[in-house]
Amino acid sequence: MRRILVIRLGALGDFVQSFGPFQAIRRAAHPTAQITLLTTSPFVELARLSPWFDAVEVDQRPSWGNLPALLALRQQLRGYDRIYDLQTSSRTARYYVLAGRPKMWCGHVGRSPLVHANPRRNDMHTRARQRDQLLGAGIPDVPLPDVSWLAELGAHLDVPYGLIVPGASPHRPAKRWPVRRYAELATRFESRGLRPVVVGSGADKPLAEAIRQVCPQALDLTGQTTLPELAGLAARAQVAVGNDTGPMHLAAIMGCPSVVLFSADSNPALTAPLGRVPGQVCVLSARDLATLSVNRVAAALS
Repeated sequence: MRRILVIRLGALGDFVQSFGPFQAIRRAAHPTAQITLLTTSPFVELARLSPWFDAVEVDQRPSWGNLPALLALRQQLRGYDRIYDLQTSSRTARYYVLAGRPKMWCGHVGRSPLVHANPRRNDMHTRARQRDQLLGAGIPDVPLPDVSWLAELGAHLDVPYGLIVPGASPHRPAKRWPVRRYAELATRFESRGLRPVVVGSGADKPLAEAIRQVCPQALDLTGQTTLPELAGLAARAQVAVGNDTGPMHLAAIMGCPSVVLFSADSNPALTAPLGRVPGQVCVLSARDLATLSVNRVAAALS
């Protein structure tokens, strides 16, 4: 097989959970093939830096009524010897049709011999589901990915520090621990000799400012790191604490000891970061994150 397409559109946590499958597809299954990734624009830089793809193309996610854009997408999807759909969403189910119903489509729909037909696939953690999907495509092992290519990127701080990730999807406020609790946690970082470093997108800057009002020693890097730089920053952190959001997945895959806070808005059994070694990631769950105390989170850091 000369030409391989991998589809992984996002979001960030899902993209990071696919690092292992990306590596297995490249190293174990198709070491000499021309492998193209189809993804969305936020993950292009991360994908192009990685050692797993020869080309990275952007899916503009056109509306189903935009015929010229759909024709262009159809062109992107055709001409491959095998396609791995790691997104396996209702959207990419339609991509199977746009691609011409290829015989060698590894996804959740279609009549290909590679289709992932496990009836319990939606009850499996993302990593387990992807391993099971690739097993059916003849890839028996999906090891932890080598992320050494990310480890030295980003700022190198001259003091021990811990990451604070107070943001989450704007349309899912229930996934956010109250910012005043993060501010109190930042002061506890300081008392333990760790400089609090607040990270996230530019939209999270008001959260960082609220934390700095209580803990002026906190360093605000919101909106100032690319995803690869954030990964390197996490690789050198002593700890990371945050909501169920993409940067915590990056921290976990980089080996950073992590405490991840889950509300009833999402299920950690299906999506939680797993880290690289047992015990590296601690998941704290509360139906309503407003009821989760700072003492409980701080105790999980011990």
